Parts: sequence; C-alpha cells; structure tokens
Amino acid sequence: MSWFDNYKKKKVSAKEAVSVVKSNERVYVSGNAATPFKLTKALAERKDELRNVEITHVLLLGDDPLSKPGMEKHFRHNSLFVGPGDREAVNEGRADYIPVFLYEIPNLFYSGQLPIDVVFLHLSPPDEHGFMSFGVECLASKAAAETAKIVIAQVNDKMPRTLGDSFIHISRVAKIVEISEELPQLKPVPFTEIEKKIGSYVASLVEDGSTLQLGIGGIPNAALKAMFDKKDLGVHTEMVSDGVIEAMEAGIITGAKKSLHPYKVIATFYLGSKKVYEFIDNNPVFETHPSDYTNRPIIVGQNSKMVAINSAVEIDLTGQVCSDSIGTKIYSGFGGQVDFIRGAAKSKGGKPIIALPSTTKNRKFSKIVSTLKIGAGVVTTRADVHYVVTEFGIAYLHGKNLRQRAEALINIAHPDFREMLEKEAKERKLL
Repeated sequence: MSWFDNYKKKKVSAKEAVSVVKSNERVYVSGNAATPFKLTKALAERKDELRNVEITHVLLLGDDPLSKPGMEKHFRHNSLFVGPGDREAVNEGRADYIPVFLYEIPNLFYSGQLPIDVVFLHLSPPDEHGFMSFGVECLASKAAAETAKIVIAQVNDKMPRTLGDSFIHISRVAKIVEISEELPQLKPVPFTEIEKKIGSYVASLVEDGSTLQLGIGGIPNAALKAMFDKKDLGVHTEMVSDGVIEAMEAGIITGAKKSLHPYKVIATFYLGSKKVYEFIDNNPVFETHPSDYTNRPIIVGQNSKMVAINSAVEIDLTGQVCSDSIGTKIYSGFGGQVDFIRGAAKSKGGKPIIALPSTTKNRKFSKIVSTLKIGAGVVTTRADVHYVVTEFGIAYLHGKNLRQRAEALINIAHPDFREMLEKEAKERKLL
C-alpha cells in the first residue's frame, strides 16, 4: 500500500480519533501554536465515558476545555509548563505542575519515566514521501510521538512545513483528522519607554557576530530594535517570533559568523503573527529541532558569543531569580531560561542576561527585593546569574560577593525603592 492510500485509509472524524483514549491513560498534547483544539474539544465531549485521564503538555494556548472546574475526575493536567489555560486549575489543586528544564523533557518520555499512551499532534500535510512536519512546535512532541503507543494527528493545510529534525512519517500515525484553520497568532505589541531603555542596555552588551536567544514580549523586541546597528548576528533559540523576522529582513541577522550551524536559525517552536508562519514555511534558513538539542546547555555553549536574554518575576539582592511563580502561586514554568543562561555561560565570549523592569507595571512594588516572596521558587540560582539589566542600568554579579551584589542591584533598582532596599540589606547584614 502506498503512503497516500495509507493516509486516506486513516482519515477519520475527531470523535472517532479520540475514541482510542481509555480511562487511566496518559495523553500528551502538542502545545503553543500547535495546540490541537479540535482534538482536545472532542476529548472533552467524552468526559462522561472517561475517568482519571492524565493530560501532559508544555504550554497550551487558548481556552482549554479539559481543565474546567468539574472536569478533574475525568481529566487531570500534569503540566510541564503552566499557561493561561491551566494556571487556575494548578493553583486550585485540580491539576499538577512538573518543574523541569525544557531540554530534559524529551528524556522523560524516552526513559520511560512518563510513558505515553496516546499523543495528540498538530502537523503539516505530508510531503511527496509521506512525511509530515511538526511545523511550529517540535519541542517534546517528537519524543512523545516516538514513544507513544498510539499517535493521533490533526493535519492542517495552514501549518507551515518546517525543516530540520521535525518530521514524522504517515506509517507512525494511527488516525488522522484533517482541518483547515489559521494558527493562533500573537501579534507584536509596541514596547514601552521602559522596555525601550532596557532594550538599549541589553543591546549595548551585544557584539557584532553574536548569537542570540530571545523570548517573546516588549523587552526582547526592544532589544532587537536597538541592535539594528549590529552586524552578522545569529540566532540559536527556543522560540522565534516577529522581532527575529524583522531583524532578518533588515539584514541584521545573517548567521554568517555563527560557530555552530552558520547561516541557520535554530529553534524548537515559533509563535507570532501570520507573517512568521508564512516566512518559515519550507524555508531552509530555519532548522527546527527538539528541545533536547536546541536547549541543551552543552550544545548552546558551542555557539561563540552566545547571548541569552531572559526575564524574571523578581530577583533578590543576592541574585536569586524567581521566574515561574508569584509567591506560592505557580505562574508559568522553568522553560528554557536556565538552559540558555548556563549555555551562554559556557560559550566563548558568551553573556547570560536577566532583563526586567525595576518595578511592577503600576510601580507599586520593586522587582528587585531584599528577599523573595514566601513560597517563591528559585529558577535561576545566584551562582548562575551574570548580567542583570533594568531601565536604570546593568549590574554584573558573577564572581561578586553578597555585599557587592546587593550594592550593584540597588544601583539599578528604581530610585523610589533604593533607600528601603539599603535599609533591608543592612538588616540582612549584606551591607
């Protein structure tokens, strides 16, 4: 049987596709802009038939019917990165959260620590050889697909075909649900004056020929904008969004000086406007790999002049960085922050950067604090932190003692809070 005949034979409705899920099984769901909404909705409609189905995933986008109140006896999330869809359920005790470095997630499946019964994927249509691309999210989906007992694919003609280590053959898939729907978009938001100042300081640390890792939001976008006088920047990152595309079109990002994968943009997922998805489609400049490659610190560190730019919820005067929780409330996850901070630290000429506004949006609270909130989790340790940037400047902490760290961080805190921070630092015997 040809792969095309095999493909046609496997096409079913969403209702029939999710019928393979049984009570007490574990289901992995692809995430980010590859969240398979049609499959999760169809599974939610089976709630009265199912008990104790574990749903594991990284960040899910959009409304999640599986984590609604009253669903917990039927479906329980075991989240590898918490997002808007399951944040409330996690903090109310109706769902679980696994703190884990992003590069380590695929091995949870390969090792058998988290065996997968069924995987829901969101893929591109097959090519002439019967291979479907993971498209805008490879991350841990490839590992889940390679280890799951049953693979269910939502195939979307709007899903870009991304190149790299990001393919699955039709022979591996049990059931296929075809759709034709636009992917979720995250359109760029204009950055604020504060973000512009932070971006300018971050850009001042970037040399020509550096390789960048950036997240999403105002600070990385502002930083990229401030780099438009740089030459031959490269990208080895967890995610790509609109800012990277704009910098490539402007000729700032060429990859010509990269020591690893020259002329290539390396990423594990893409999230942005429709322009991003169209730009990456079948584009050989972009290589999409699982997170155990893109985020592995020893791989990241092979890029010379690696600059990792990450943010935080708060940072204490000794350099401890909280970025996954607000006090005891889980907000997100470890993601790739530590992966890239440590990778950049291993890089020749690398620069690990934590960049954040000095205060909360209403300027009511300082983000540089004497001590982290009770219950706050330390994601990046004080020994891992090198550069900290706010709109008031740059503090370099690596190799500095606690007194020097406190002084440097107070100097880049908002002026309204410096006197209080000095007082608290003295009470802690840091000054």
